[in-house]
Amino acid sequence: MTSPIIVVDDVRKRFGETQALDGVSLSVDQGTVLGLLGPNGAGKTTTVRVLATLLKPDSGSASVAGYDVNKQADEVRSVIGLTGQYAAVDEKLTGHENLWMVGRLLGMSKADAHQRAGELLERFSLSDAGDRQVRTYSGGMRRRVDLAVSLVGRPRVLFLDEPTTGLDPASRLELWDIARELVADGTTVLLTTQYLEEADELADRIVVIDRGTVVAEGTADELKDRTRGRVLQVEISDRNRLEEARDVLTRMAPPEGVHVDVATRSVFVPVGTDTALAANAISILSSTGIDIADFTLERPSLDDVFLELTGNSPSPSDDEEVAK
Repeated sequence: MTSPIIVVDDVRKRFGETQALDGVSLSVDQGTVLGLLGPNGAGKTTTVRVLATLLKPDSGSASVAGYDVNKQADEVRSVIGLTGQYAAVDEKLTGHENLWMVGRLLGMSKADAHQRAGELLERFSLSDAGDRQVRTYSGGMRRRVDLAVSLVGRPRVLFLDEPTTGLDPASRLELWDIARELVADGTTVLLTTQYLEEADELADRIVVIDRGTVVAEGTADELKDRTRGRVLQVEISDRNRLEEARDVLTRMAPPEGVHVDVATRSVFVPVGTDTALAANAISILSSTGIDIADFTLERPSLDDVFLELTGNSPSPSDDEEVAK
């Protein structure tokens, strides 16, 4: 069993009339990825800023690597890295100079800072561009050097606040691979993202936050099963037997859940987590002489989970304007 390296307990934060966080509680096990999802203004970025010691909560407690974010802010900063929604590097400096400067600010000697900069440039496939000004980099390269900057101090915990916003698909996949490598090396990652497939790919566990409150948490599979679960789609060869097929399947499942799509000659049956029910449905239809052209067993996506839990679609921006 791994122990939590991030613990948030009943944290609240208000900005004027806006309650950004309203009793948020969560934990992240060491060496794992927690995906923090929520609609626009849900409180994701405020949560990250509290954990990164950039904001003080009004009440509640939070700790990172055993250090209290209020009472031991310096110790917290010594074990974390933060990559925000937008690249925060100096475009007039080269990639190497950006990394070297951060190393020096962290107290490294000139030689150690140069060595660490070279290591990170190589790790992020930026060695050939290390002596070029960052303003000449592509968007994907800027995000890579920005992520590299957050790793100069070898953080035990890394906060990735929508790290792939605005990136093309190839650059996004590249950053996913880097995130996986970091976790394999023992880094703990708290990831906020607008891309639900990103959370599905990377997160060991997911917390859904809405209006400053945690509304659900679990693995991606657990959250999917909490919604409508799996749905069996059976395509009937003879359109004239669609109603007969629906009547047969209604005897096996809640009648309000079974519906027909004439255009696709399909009957849809909610089966939840009961895969045996799906197998029985196919078997019974076949035994009644109803010819099946095709069938699929579909699981809900994280998009379905998100919409059901929050009633919103994910948004690329969070509560940053409020937090400012």
